[in-house]
Amino acid sequence: MRSRRQRYADLVIGQPGLWPLVRYELTLLLAAWVPGALGLFLRSKLYPLILGRVGRNVAFGCNVVLRHPHKIQIADDVVVDDNCCLDAKGTTNHGIVIRRGVFLGRNTILSCKNGDILLDEDANLGFNVEVYSAANVRIGRKVLVAAYTYLVGGVHLFDRVDIPVLDQGGTARGIEVDDNVWIGAHVVVTDGVHVGRDAVIGAGAVVTADVPAFHVAAGVPARVIRARRTSESGS
Repeated sequence: MRSRRQRYADLVIGQPGLWPLVRYELTLLLAAWVPGALGLFLRSKLYPLILGRVGRNVAFGCNVVLRHPHKIQIADDVVVDDNCCLDAKGTTNHGIVIRRGVFLGRNTILSCKNGDILLDEDANLGFNVEVYSAANVRIGRKVLVAAYTYLVGGVHLFDRVDIPVLDQGGTARGIEVDDNVWIGAHVVVTDGVHVGRDAVIGAGAVVTADVPAFHVAAGVPARVIRARRTSESGS
């Protein structure tokens, strides 16, 4: 039977041994909660000690939660606002990659369940967004995701009625959101969906099928309602 410390390390640290645990605990104790400019400075110096990679000019807000931090890679000019959660948990996954210029709004959650998440350059996620991955979820360059949106890269099985859904396992195909997409507030994007480049998803939509490039989709379930251009020339 595993001890409490071992269970905690499995959940949060993701690395064996005492030193990764001590390093993580000291880093968060000294920096995670500190407000203002001092906190920003401390986190900029200390978080690279526990994360897989941190580029230049990265800003971490207060009380950012980091799980399996050695599998989190962050490029230059990224902002991670207050109370975000970056959870790269898994035993065989690569984790979370955040490329240059990404903005993560307050309370946003990136959650891996043995999956991978890629946020490409200049992606902008509003507050209270959740990205969940049990496979591969990619959000492309200059994608704008409004508040309270949920991208669900995995689904529970529910075929049987003799056992709880919780005990039936799940499947995951992943989600692909191409460049320049705008996703409105309170949208749900379900597992297996591909949203083509320069598409727009209306607020409150539930996206259960692919959305072609340069089209607008809305509704529950979401359906294409119009094209954004009349020809390949962009008119």
